[in-house]
Amino acid sequence: MPRTYDLAIPDQTGRLAVVTGASDGIGLVIATRLARAGAEVVLPVRSRAKGDAAARRIRDEVAGAKVGTRMLDLSSLASVASLVTELTAEGRPIDLLVNNAGVMNPPERRTTADGFELQLGTNHLGHVALTLGLLPLLREGGGRVTHQTSVSARSGSIDWDDLNSERHYDVMKAYAASKIANGLFARELDTRSREEGWGIRSTLAHPGISPTNLLAAQPALGRDRTPPERRLIGALGRLGLAGSPENAALPALLAATGEHVRSDRLYGPKRTLSGPPVERELWKPLRDPAEARRLWDVSVELVGIPAP
Repeated sequence: MPRTYDLAIPDQTGRLAVVTGASDGIGLVIATRLARAGAEVVLPVRSRAKGDAAARRIRDEVAGAKVGTRMLDLSSLASVASLVTELTAEGRPIDLLVNNAGVMNPPERRTTADGFELQLGTNHLGHVALTLGLLPLLREGGGRVTHQTSVSARSGSIDWDDLNSERHYDVMKAYAASKIANGLFARELDTRSREEGWGIRSTLAHPGISPTNLLAAQPALGRDRTPPERRLIGALGRLGLAGSPENAALPALLAATGEHVRSDRLYGPKRTLSGPPVERELWKPLRDPAEARRLWDVSVELVGIPAP
């Protein structure tokens, strides 16, 4: 069994947190821990039934929890825009945005509603559109944006000549590129905030590996059965070599709430795949400021939302 770790989370009373991908797995743990620390938590979800079940679970575990759901499909820029419009109309400053949701390893190339390769469009571009759309509320709240990358971003690169995997689709390379993009966007967002005085902070985390639904059978992704990788992660978890969802959530919670976290560092498990949350050096694919600027410019153009 994996060893259980913990993290002291500062008081979040009066703060508003938006956590994507919180209907189950790591995201649900993040949302629950933030609610327990006093935050009001918004769960943008693709399935209303799963979202309502997650909200009930949080209320059952946290007495007096303030938690609500909103509809969001990150694979649709129209859905992202609808959520931005809804939250903007509510007018509540956002203190914390955790970009946690994602999809992984559809065996064949699939596209979003807007024609982007599914992993790039969901993991990266959907979150870019959400972050830029909510930027006025984040600026008003002096907020922090925490992005979830992956151990897949330790190596590899973005193929700028085939960003959308139209010429050739390699499932793992496409996933890694989407998570490298998460990291580069996180860095450039913080750089621009400091240079332009936006007043927000951008931090980066990764969960290691843990047995969640990310690699479960999902017919909507063309995956009718649980792949061997998911069964392997489960076996590693039973041996204590992979983290539990509770442990895997801790790096993002540290990056999102820690007092002394740095935007030029990465927060993840001590043993890379599992362990207590620690500060680490950025992986090589995430270090180049020029790549981060290029990624920002391309992403803003693709989502069609002008940056400030």
